[in-house]
Amino acid sequence: MEAIRLEFQPEIKSKILEFLSTFSADELKIVEDSSYFNEEKKMLQSRIDKISDGSAVYSNFEELDILLEDTISKYED
Repeated sequence: MEAIRLEFQPEIKSKILEFLSTFSADELKIVEDSSYFNEEKKMLQSRIDKISDGSAVYSNFEELDILLEDTISKYED
């Protein structure tokens, strides 16, 4: 399947949904867009940029294990 993103005025939403409902579930699936799409996109792009320019900070397995154990212990009680 392919996906597109539509932007429209709120007053025509019912007309759009009415038209789209004429298609079968095999032909069309309506997926609600995340309200945080742009924020998530910026955050992911920032992480990609850090990886690309070599400024990303990585943890080894032992450091990650310590961090996870500390986090779990905070919420165990």
